[in-house]
Amino acid sequence: MSEVSQIPDLDAPRALEPATRSRASLLKRLTDVACLPTSRINAFERAMTADLLVELLREASLAEREKAARRLILLNEMPGPLVRLLLRDELSVARPLLTDAASLTDADLIACLYHTGMEHRRLIAQRRGVSEVVTDALIDMDEDVVTEALLRNDLARLSHHGVEHVVAATRDAPHLIPLLLRRAELRPSHAYVLFWWADAEARRGILQRFAVSREILQDAVGDAFAVADREDWQDPLARKALEFIDRQQRNRAAVAKSPYESLEAAVAAAQAGLTREIAEEISYLSGLKPMTGAKIFNDPSGEPLAVLCKATGLPRSAMRALWRGLGRQEVDRGGALDHALERALMVYDAIAVDRAQTVLRYWNWSLTSGLTPALLKAIREGDETAVDEYSAPQRAAMLALSRDFGR
Repeated sequence: MSEVSQIPDLDAPRALEPATRSRASLLKRLTDVACLPTSRINAFERAMTADLLVELLREASLAEREKAARRLILLNEMPGPLVRLLLRDELSVARPLLTDAASLTDADLIACLYHTGMEHRRLIAQRRGVSEVVTDALIDMDEDVVTEALLRNDLARLSHHGVEHVVAATRDAPHLIPLLLRRAELRPSHAYVLFWWADAEARRGILQRFAVSREILQDAVGDAFAVADREDWQDPLARKALEFIDRQQRNRAAVAKSPYESLEAAVAAAQAGLTREIAEEISYLSGLKPMTGAKIFNDPSGEPLAVLCKATGLPRSAMRALWRGLGRQEVDRGGALDHALERALMVYDAIAVDRAQTVLRYWNWSLTSGLTPALLKAIREGDETAVDEYSAPQRAAMLALSRDFGR
């Protein structure tokens, strides 16, 4: 009987050992070559080595992939296919590269964040010096954990678009507000939108930091008012800018059309009950759009009311009159001043007239013509009934404005 051919059993552990050792040895040697300094290996040789490494690493064990990733951290120029493979691997493989590899490019990081999970993106957000391009992509993923990591990273750079997106997101993620208020990239236009859904402490911080004087602008463009007046204020852009800068908050022209002889008279009438008609008249006399007035009067906390009164030169008693007209509680059961009214009066006492005017004009501008669709949507969400309370056409106008800005 002829002898049967001895074919090795590839499933047997003993048969596997030499192959495993040879592969591990080859993987180590190729990694050594890939990590050689540029004085000993050129770019083409490193790329060729990387191509071989990619093929081996696809089938390598997790421990081997982790070891290779740790060794490649210090490379000044990491071949693209190898980077993509390791960054999209398990978190334990990608972590050392995402945490410590300085040579990763924006393209590497963006490719990684779109093809991995939230923990990979959180590690990217924690990297030193993350660029605006990468932070924009991270923020657009709308993951609170990742956004929080970005806001905590003082070395990450946020773009104007990125900050706007985060501002809009804070409506549903209020825990991000204190972190966002720390950022140097936050601008007054962002902060005064954020104000509407911020808590009392955050509102106080916004008013302290962003309620700036317009004195330098007033000194710089003082002669422009006379020029615009000679032209009968025909240029709408110039008129809008000068209205923002002007020292005078009240609309003197509105008095001639109003049934009230002054803003004080309108406030006195409001004390018996703030109707839609009186609210609109107070808005016009204060130099505001009715939309802005509606937002101020509907705010339950009262700080915007304090800003309105201080900016327009109304006395402290006017605050109490409007509070009463809105039907709000002035004292608690123990006879002490209501907390919301007390906070509002503190804001009135603390803020200067010029700075209050800056805040008021930012609100008037942002609620009518100064917002991107994301911020308009953030302001509008959950607040449509408040606008309806004063004027249905105003609600329609706001919806139309948001569509216009989306074009």
